Amino acid sequence: MDAATPARRGRRDQKDPRDQVWRALLARTTTQLGVALLRVGAPRRPLRAPLESEDAAVPGSEVRPVHEVLTHCAAYLDHRRGGPVSLETASALAHDGGGFVWVDLSDPSESDIAGVADAFGLPELAVEDAVQAHQRPKLEVYDEVLFVVLKPVVYIDSDEVVDVTEVALFVGLRYVVTVRHGPVPMLDQVRVELDAEEELPVPGPIGVLHRTADLVVDEYESAAVRIDEDVDEIEVQVFADAQDSSDDHSERIYKLKREIAEFRRAVAPLALPLHRLSEGTVSELPPDAHHFFRDVHDHALRAAEAIETHDRLLSDVLQADFARLAARQSQIAVRQNEIAMQQNQDMRRISAWAAIGLVPTAIAGIYGMNFHFMPELRWHYGYFAALAVIATTCTVLYRAFRRNGWL
Repeated sequence: MDAATPARRGRRDQKDPRDQVWRALLARTTTQLGVALLRVGAPRRPLRAPLESEDAAVPGSEVRPVHEVLTHCAAYLDHRRGGPVSLETASALAHDGGGFVWVDLSDPSESDIAGVADAFGLPELAVEDAVQAHQRPKLEVYDEVLFVVLKPVVYIDSDEVVDVTEVALFVGLRYVVTVRHGPVPMLDQVRVELDAEEELPVPGPIGVLHRTADLVVDEYESAAVRIDEDVDEIEVQVFADAQDSSDDHSERIYKLKREIAEFRRAVAPLALPLHRLSEGTVSELPPDAHHFFRDVHDHALRAAEAIETHDRLLSDVLQADFARLAARQSQIAVRQNEIAMQQNQDMRRISAWAAIGLVPTAIAGIYGMNFHFMPELRWHYGYFAALAVIATTCTVLYRAFRRNGWL
């Protein structure tokens, strides 16, 4: 967040003139609810009763109790929490009361969310997308309902893993319905701020959307900073001293590039919805809310640019790592060739001396057989002639091997 964030999140110096109106509406609604609860024999009607045919047709398709998927349901009047309410009360306040209500669901199925969709009139196609999850970040407008999908991320530095979750927001005039898949701490933080009666930069349901998107994008930037630290560490390892050049970092680089690709799929598509919210093309937004979304859009663009920079840098580092390993392998190959050439030289030298030594061995072996009838056995100069032949032959062989580089 930049330095201007605390200022734009501060409280207003003067109270909104709508305070008295909202307090009056709250008092009237509370009175009506008290009278309704005192009626004898008038049990509350469930939002949606499961049909017997549905339960019989599909095993396990029965509607779960609301409390199993409902993590938050409260009314907020004049930036103040009016307390937890039931879904029936939330629906009544959303249609006739003041302020707004917030209903938060966690990993609901189609049957789980059906009652909430009927109570608040949520678009059918958007409900289907919210339940199925695995959606791209997007913004869709259905009459007076905004359907926004955000992909929060948390970077786990110890494992170098980008943990991506998903949250869908249905934003109406007086209600917000959020559907989360996986842990979304940003929603919990917005709820804590509302429960602490902190004034959001944008009032009402749009304020919940803005604050949630703001926190999601803040986490994008935080994750990008931690990824940048890991990329710097990889650079240092790849371009280390020569004695460490045998280490292979390609597996770690490829894993981090894969996580960055997952990160990009969460960040890049969000630019267009935030651009629409920041440029005032969505008529459902209050006139003064556009510049707040413009700040969020700017931060999202910076996070997307950081992701692209990290991806390109990792690609360059990966190529450098391959080149370094190739150079190292080339050095090893050259050294192996040198050793092989030295071995060949040694073998030729040994072979040359063995050939020279074979001549006296052969002559001595022949005349050492001691046969009676052999030529020149009784010649007076035979011994000296044999030595001369041995010396001459060895000299000729030595000069020949020497000339050919064997010795």
